[in-house]
Amino acid sequence: MVEILIAGLALGSLYAIVALGYTMVYGIIELINFAHGDVFTFGVFVAIPVLDRLINQSAINISPLQSLIGIGVAMIVSALLCGILGVAIERLAYRPLRNAPRLAPLITAIGVSLIIENALFQWQGGGLIGFPSTLNVVQYPFLGGATITNVQILVIAVAVLMMIGLDLFVNRTNVGKAMRAVAQDREAAAMMGINVDRIISLTFLIGSALAGAGAVIYGIEISEVGYDTGFTLGLFAFTAAVVGGIGNIRGAMLGGILIGVVISWVDNLGSGASAGAGTEWYDVVVFAILVLILVFRPAGLLGTNTTEKV
Repeated sequence: MVEILIAGLALGSLYAIVALGYTMVYGIIELINFAHGDVFTFGVFVAIPVLDRLINQSAINISPLQSLIGIGVAMIVSALLCGILGVAIERLAYRPLRNAPRLAPLITAIGVSLIIENALFQWQGGGLIGFPSTLNVVQYPFLGGATITNVQILVIAVAVLMMIGLDLFVNRTNVGKAMRAVAQDREAAAMMGINVDRIISLTFLIGSALAGAGAVIYGIEISEVGYDTGFTLGLFAFTAAVVGGIGNIRGAMLGGILIGVVISWVDNLGSGASAGAGTEWYDVVVFAILVLILVFRPAGLLGTNTTEKV
């Protein structure tokens, strides 16, 4: 059970990073950015050539320093390019429809997702691509005879640092205060001198950059990626954002970890010949939990009920 919990925390941390992008955008402009998962996939593919160049894949033992440098550079490059892509999507696809009926931006978001997904297919093909080996996996003893790997430690630590950093940025800085003001009332924020367009673009930049950085540690943890990886991951991350409370940053973190632990637990149901039988059921369990939470707490675990703005 301890090892299942550790695996769930590592997976849930990845979901939480992607969920932050969904919840930030929704909190600011009340739009579900369906293209966010595909931006994440773009980040994975960007990181692959960077790691190939910086880390000697033919080496039997990769030095920890070389690994950390390669991972750090890949995260920076991926975050930068994904951030630029996120800003471009907002500027070209969403901003012209900001005052349009809500159905128009929603359909546009789906269209942008399909465009990026098919572009990734043309770029990388339809098969799974192996992510470069960046770390020699080492197991360490943990509680109750369980083990934890250095990869899991890295994934959880980086994800937690990113989530804490974002929370401090939003709640402790003037720019974060401006973001919260725009989320609460765009018109009033504009009258107070806040550049609403710049704040919205910054929100897309930060959310997409987090997805790009998270894409690198996702590749390290999962090892194989495909052009549609972001679709499935984005679906679970969006579910995590809704479960935690869409528009609530801390709710997205909680929802991501909760979904990751549930998937890890269900995935490990059974023993012996039936071990792993839960793989076919974790989709059902996750979305059943989503339905139940929405029935009994429509705003999510940490969300608050708000009146509809007209």
